[in-house]
Formats: sequence, structure tokens, C-alpha cells
Amino acid sequence: MNRIAVAVVAAVLLLAAASSSLFVVQRGQAGAVYAMGRVERVLQQPGLYLKWPSPVENVVLLDQRVLTLRSDRPDSFPTADKHELVLRWFVKWRIADPALYLRSFGDSESAADDRLASAMRSRLGAEIASMSLQAVLREQDARIPQQLRTQLSTALKASGIEVTDTGLTEIDYTADATDSVYRHMAAARKLVAGQIRAEGQAQADKIRAEADRQREVLLAQAYRKAQTLKGEGDAQAASIYAASFGKDPEFAAFYRSLEAYRASFDSRRDVMVLDPSSDFFRFMRNPDGKPAGAPKPRR
Repeated sequence: MNRIAVAVVAAVLLLAAASSSLFVVQRGQAGAVYAMGRVERVLQQPGLYLKWPSPVENVVLLDQRVLTLRSDRPDSFPTADKHELVLRWFVKWRIADPALYLRSFGDSESAADDRLASAMRSRLGAEIASMSLQAVLREQDARIPQQLRTQLSTALKASGIEVTDTGLTEIDYTADATDSVYRHMAAARKLVAGQIRAEGQAQADKIRAEADRQREVLLAQAYRKAQTLKGEGDAQAASIYAASFGKDPEFAAFYRSLEAYRASFDSRRDVMVLDPSSDFFRFMRNPDGKPAGAPKPRR
């Protein structure tokens, strides 16, 4: 009976020792085996591992996935031009060196969060204080997160922490600065609108002046061409008249008289006081234009 009891006790002790000697590292975890407060080895590949039974060796399983720390309250920071900004932020980080992390924070994730939050507020305040309000609004998605990520990574590298990303999730103004900021922004937009309007008016005046110049040039060219064509037509008409009238002088005289009659009696209200026997009416008195009793020309 005593032998059976001893065997049972031995089996229980053996199972307890075996269970405290085996541990599993999951994907995304790191297993840090330490003895006497000193890290002996770090296991970062998933699998089943052995160690000496506790309390000879102990193991701490650390989460090596990227974690996110967010501001638990809004923080107020002054800018270089004395505007007070209320900001909320976030930090993404991971355990890059488990041995350094355990030496700095033990297995307390909250201690690491407190250290990160303190470092973030300190560097964010210094960064905002070196920039104007307009610069903060312009660089909130580019320069500021990059600067913070670089500074935090450098400051926390000795603690085994790698900062992978930082950013601002909210930017607001304190109540006493809101009206001043809105007035400043409205004035700035009004100035920009005035400049754009002035540039547009100058461009319109330039286009209008160029159009007027081209119009004057086209009108001058058209007038010159019209006068040239008119001169050529008059010259051609005169040449035709001269050639025609030269063949029959009597017809030419008759035609000129008809033109004179048409020009003189253009309106019914026209009145002329002339001697009916004057030479002006000779073709009215006689179609041949000869005085009365003169012999008719032979054909």
C-alpha cells in the first residue's frame, strides 16, 4: 500500500514538473525565459518549448503584434503665434526587443503605455510650439506625424519599443480663440478672393484690348481692300464708258443727259426754275438733241 502511495505521489510530482517545464509560444508572441531576474533566452518562433521547472526558470509571454495607444483625454498646446489648440492623438507601437522591454517595464503593458503617452505629449507640445497655426493645419497629415514617429522611435529604442506610426485624430480650438481664428481665416480667404478677382479682371482687360486691336486691324484691312476694289471697279467702269461713248458721241451725250435728269428729278418735291429753251432740256424737246428745224442726220 505504501508503495502505491509513493508511486502516485511520484507520478503527480513528475506531471507537475513536466507541466511547468513545457510552454507554447503562439504566433505573434515572444517567449522570454528568465532565471534569477535575468533573461536567459528569447523565443520568437511559434512552437512547443522546454525550460527548467519553476522556480528555477520562469517564462513571460509577450504580445509582439502592433498595438495602438490613443489619448484618453484632449491635450491643449500653444502654437508659435499664440493660438491654443486642443489635440487628440494616437501611437502605434510594438515590442521590438523583448529583453530590453522586460528590463524597462517588466511584463506590465500599462507601464509601457504610460511611458509612451508621456513621451508623446512632451514631443507633440514641443513640435506645436515651434509652428504657426497655419503651419500646423497644413502639416497635420505629413510633417508632424513623421517628426513625432522619428523622435519617439529614437527616444524609446533603448526600452525595446519600436514606434511604427503616429498621428493626430482631432484638432480644435479653445473657446476664446475660435472667434479670432474664424475672423483670421475669413480675412485670409477674402484677400485671396480679391487677388483672384483682380487677376481675372486684368486678364479680361488684356483679352478685351487684344480683341479690340484685332477688330481695328481687320476693319482697316477690309476697308483698304474695299477701297482698292472700288477703285478698280470705277476705273474699269470709266474705261468701259469711255470706250462705249467714244464709239457714239451722240449716245454719250444722251446718256449723260438722262443721268442728269434722274439726279435732278429724284423727288417729286424737287423744284427747278430754268428756261425751257435752255440746253439742259434739249433732249426733252427733241430726242436727237438738235434744235427745232435742224435737219436729221442720215443713217
